[in-house]
Amino acid sequence: MNLNTNLPKIGSLSQSLQAALVDKINHKTKPLGALGQLEAVALQLGLIQQTLTPQLSNPTLMVFAGDHGVVNSGVSPYPQAVTAQMVMNFLQGGAAINVFARQHNMRLRVIDAGVNHDFDANTDLIHAKVAAGTANFLQEAAMTAAQCQQALATGASLAKQETAAGCNVFGFGEMGIGNTSSASCLMSVLCGIPIEECVGRGTGLDDAGLAQKRSILKQAVDFHDLSADSALDVLATFGGYEIAMMAGAMLGAAEQNAVLLIDGFIATAALLVAAQLQPNILQYCVFTHCSGEAGHRRLLAYLDAKPLLDIGLRLGEGTGAALAYPLVQAAVNFMNEMASFESAGVSTAEAAVGDVA
Repeated sequence: MNLNTNLPKIGSLSQSLQAALVDKINHKTKPLGALGQLEAVALQLGLIQQTLTPQLSNPTLMVFAGDHGVVNSGVSPYPQAVTAQMVMNFLQGGAAINVFARQHNMRLRVIDAGVNHDFDANTDLIHAKVAAGTANFLQEAAMTAAQCQQALATGASLAKQETAAGCNVFGFGEMGIGNTSSASCLMSVLCGIPIEECVGRGTGLDDAGLAQKRSILKQAVDFHDLSADSALDVLATFGGYEIAMMAGAMLGAAEQNAVLLIDGFIATAALLVAAQLQPNILQYCVFTHCSGEAGHRRLLAYLDAKPLLDIGLRLGEGTGAALAYPLVQAAVNFMNEMASFESAGVSTAEAAVGDVA
């Protein structure tokens, strides 16, 4: 498979403001490191935006939906039709992500990347369907080279449209029955981890179903034997349209110097692909939580990521990104609003002020 696509180019963040950012953080009226990971997030946002006073504007959650042909081989207890039904639930405002997006005043964008359903014209749905679901990767590649390129390019374009409208912080989510199978295969092949260690229960498989899922996915990985292939080839072979389009959106958003809020297992698998294509993208990522889905904790460790939350979430939809957003806001707010020792007239500790933990 020959995949050549004009991917966004993401440079390494300038470190020119690091010393000044660290100094500002360390001179707030608190003991050194007392705000924990919030201090690291504040530093990261200052470096992304190249400012001592970072701001968050027009936060947007992009939820990509797509169907997976491998569902026909029995990897999920839910029928494929649930993907389209849940998209309609998003559009009607009834899903968990709708609740959390409303709570935190985040704009929700629902994208049909490849659902096996023809939706009526709806101004609240972004119609970007590449095809009506992927092929069954147990027997053939999930998508063609051209389809993979289309999904990536469309995702990048959609993200750039949002940044042009003033968004500088994105959450990424997904909906797609069978997409934990896709993510497991992507993780296994790209990280060199046995597929058995990447597979979890997804939408609630029992022990017998989990054993069957592991067996099916091992067959698929062995059948394609892609260990030496490029990340794009692996994405085209095992990915879903929602995963490929999300990876493209992450790349497009980072190219525009936006902050990326990475959700759970599926979103992290999309990022894994994006990071193999453009490694500097990881500098733009805030990992919002560790999923309860088997494999996610190990995938985060592979990426050397430190999630903000670990509360057993495994829903997807971008829910972890929405729930963690107030913590990112808190990091920005303490940077901009919290007094310094000098301005508050508070004595500092006698020990020298050190670096942010």
